[in-house]
Amino acid sequence: MYKKFSYVVATFFGVGYCPKAPGTAGSLATLPFAFALTYFGGFYAMLAFFVLVYLLGTIASKEVLKYTADRDPSFIVIDEVAGQLIPLVFFSALGLHQVAIDYWWLYVALPSFILFRFFDIVKPFPASYFDKKMQNAHGIMLDDIAAGVYTLLAMVLFLVITSHYQIVRQIF
Repeated sequence: MYKKFSYVVATFFGVGYCPKAPGTAGSLATLPFAFALTYFGGFYAMLAFFVLVYLLGTIASKEVLKYTADRDPSFIVIDEVAGQLIPLVFFSALGLHQVAIDYWWLYVALPSFILFRFFDIVKPFPASYFDKKMQNAHGIMLDDIAAGVYTLLAMVLFLVITSHYQIVRQIF
């Protein structure tokens, strides 16, 4: 039972078994969950979901690694879910559940998805360190957490550069 549950969590309910680009599928599958949590629950629901995903993802990844020779199997996508959530949690704190649905998808979800996939593939330091040197469940999770932080920083930098810094200042 524990093994099956770990696979369900690690593959994000089977999304990781997508035959092409399972990491992209995992990131994409995160967006509807994030939208619903942001819209109906706000920041605290998103934060709780992120913590739950990170903790369960680490535990499940550790368990799944016992049954595979690969140090970072492509079907484990819970790390993409956790990384993708980082910018979405931040922007949920800005009260975006009060704006139009199309605004959220166009200005938050789409850019964060594209940027996260870029940073997850390129793996700038420290993501590359976590990916190569930490060959365990923590390494699986932390390289995508780093990509998520880079995504958040890039999105905030874009808002500041384009004079939309008022949006960022709402949170502080």
